[in-house]
Amino acid sequence: MVTPGESPHEDPGPEVDVDREMTVDELAARVGVTVRNLRAYSARGLLPPPRMVGRTGFYGREHVTRLVLVREMLAEGYSLAMIERTLASAPVNASTATLALHRALLAPWLPSEPEVITGAELATRAGVPEDPALVDRLVELGLVRRLGDGDLEVRDPALLAAGLQVVGLGVPPDALIDAQTRVNEHVRAIAQTYVQMFVATGWQAFVDAGAPADRLETVLDTVSRLQPVAAQAVLAAFRTEMAAAVEAAVETALSQLQGE
Repeated sequence: MVTPGESPHEDPGPEVDVDREMTVDELAARVGVTVRNLRAYSARGLLPPPRMVGRTGFYGREHVTRLVLVREMLAEGYSLAMIERTLASAPVNASTATLALHRALLAPWLPSEPEVITGAELATRAGVPEDPALVDRLVELGLVRRLGDGDLEVRDPALLAAGLQVVGLGVPPDALIDAQTRVNEHVRAIAQTYVQMFVATGWQAFVDAGAPADRLETVLDTVSRLQPVAAQAVLAAFRTEMAAAVEAAVETALSQLQGE
């Protein structure tokens, strides 16, 4: 793993001017990728756009840095979709060290690999008629993304699978989406609470110290352990609150029956 202050690529040597702008062919040769792959990476937004002069794009140091990071992540087993999500919120002009730290901190929290299905397949799995309006609501919720030609990218297949199970219990999809929208708001607040706690108790001191390499592993270990601990705490609290809510609902229902 690359640590702050280290460079993930080899020294280009004294004959290579790393600050000289390059064409797409020169960039591909410089980093050791095919032009076809380079264009594919650009199409997915993995590279910042080049400086255009007429119809010719020119690339610089930041493109070399980003391409090397993409190659490293591919070598570590990341898919292009995972790399895309990891880098989506990274600053375009971030340094190599910053990108590596961003990757290490964000990766444990990303959902599973996206799934591509059609609207018809989604409707079949939900046991309901195909409904573009329903898909529109899922897009607004952020659960799916339209890819064109009727294809949908399910961003969190685990969440979709859970939702389909709820629909299988007889809950109408629209009612479930309404409920999930409210749940997402509460979950967002919970996530912010835990992140603020982490920032206040560990991260800020690390940043104030200049992100020293000898403390990076400790920070990364804390991040990786925070996820399961936070999930367990939230689940335990949810079970307690769910039991209380069910009890109250049952008592209300029984009171209504007795009143009849």
